[in-house]
Amino acid sequence: MPRNKARSVRVEAIVLKHSDFGEADRVLTLYSREEGKLRAIAKGARKTHSRKAGHVEPFSQVRLQLARGKNFFIVSQAEAINTHTVLAEDLERLGYASYVVELLERFSVDEDANQVLYRLLRDTLNRLEDKRQEQVAIRFYEIQLLDQLGFRPELHECLNCNKDVQAEDQFFSAQRGGVLCPDCGPADASAHPISMDALKYLRHFQRSDYGEALRAQMSQAVRLELEILMNHYLTYLLEKRLNSPRFLRRVRRERS
Repeated sequence: MPRNKARSVRVEAIVLKHSDFGEADRVLTLYSREEGKLRAIAKGARKTHSRKAGHVEPFSQVRLQLARGKNFFIVSQAEAINTHTVLAEDLERLGYASYVVELLERFSVDEDANQVLYRLLRDTLNRLEDKRQEQVAIRFYEIQLLDQLGFRPELHECLNCNKDVQAEDQFFSAQRGGVLCPDCGPADASAHPISMDALKYLRHFQRSDYGEALRAQMSQAVRLELEILMNHYLTYLLEKRLNSPRFLRRVRRERS
């Protein structure tokens, strides 16, 4: 580690995931307000009577005292702020929460702090506790996440001919990063049709704060269209399939 970095740091963080390490420890992947994405070892966290165990579960918002180790930070103190236990009580809601943290984990790099992304993650997990907000919370999160990462999709003019988008169905190109008009879209093999209703809601989420976004009254058809479209775009950007959408599809099939 560089010499100018403190040997110990105190952070507020969200636990993105954990994995077993050694006989009793856990390796945590965290997204912190102060330091960005970090990996830390919670020693003894798998022991039955460990005081750390209940504070370092996935989705938990925590305060941590971390000491710098050779390869990982080491958790010396842990205090839970919100464990979000309600998210694990319903498999579909668990799937949405997993999707939210997986996206941030895949897109972020270690120790690159972004307080806007931290607040977006924290607020989205809070919003998912209310099932009535799930669809809006997820779509709003995706659009705002893309903005922060520099992948803001162009939704107002054709990326090929630069004409303003008219009130009709369009095409969306993941490769180009936005909308193509009905004249230009068919010539792009990577472009997918997008209905004007779906495009309208993407624009709404792009320009609104969350209170305004909640006014969205999407039909089931538009919800499904946007889920497929955004999953396609995000997968293209990541160049790798996400795990959580497959889990969500399996949960829905079993419920059907």
